[in-house]
Amino acid sequence: MQDKFIFKPEKLKQDFQYKYDAPFEELFFDVEPGVRINGLHFYVDQPHGLILYFHGNTRSIKGWAKYARDFYRYKYDVVLVDYRGFGKSTGKRTEKDMLNDMQFVYESLTKRFAENHIIVYGRSLGSGFAAKIAADNKPRYLILDAPYFSFKNTIQRFLPILPVKFILRYHLRTDKWIKRVNCHTYILHGTKDWLIPISQSERLQELSPRKITLIRIQGGKHNDLPTFPEYHNFIRDILKV
Repeated sequence: MQDKFIFKPEKLKQDFQYKYDAPFEELFFDVEPGVRINGLHFYVDQPHGLILYFHGNTRSIKGWAKYARDFYRYKYDVVLVDYRGFGKSTGKRTEKDMLNDMQFVYESLTKRFAENHIIVYGRSLGSGFAAKIAADNKPRYLILDAPYFSFKNTIQRFLPILPVKFILRYHLRTDKWIKRVNCHTYILHGTKDWLIPISQSERLQELSPRKITLIRIQGGKHNDLPTFPEYHNFIRDILKV
């Protein structure tokens, strides 16, 4: 029941054909027998680097792909991947296996891109995966968009009467992993986010204030940061550093 409560995937048929106006290729990462992670690679001529984008808790990369333009407009390639059970990706979900999948994806991409040209981006649910990957590797930057301090804290806000810490199968300890991230981290968070309050990002910044820059999007909520010019200005400035 936890999987059905926590995850809200859009599933796609294996023969589904992606269609976008920008140049792209479909990727498949064969992690192990029965587990295949599906991705999309938007590419540009002579890219400055690669954005590895871990999306939020709903839909699939079919819908999340529209955000790739926020990055390839600045001459960066973008790779988005679906977690197990999302889109065309297959495999039974556990936290350990999902994290291993994303590490497999990262290592596969380092065969095509130098690590110091890879920027890891995590949106909401994806912020935990992004923090773990950045902690275990050496990307150029880590960007977290509306992250949670830990997944347990977020779930407890909505299920306060249950002993979450004893029964929850997914913990995604952003607070634990971010302490081990060596690259600079940028956090973008809306000041009116009710789903994951900005106080969670403030707590994350306090864990490593010299390495974490918190960017507050005034009036921003959980799902509308890309509608704010300030969001795009900050992304532009980060990518051009």
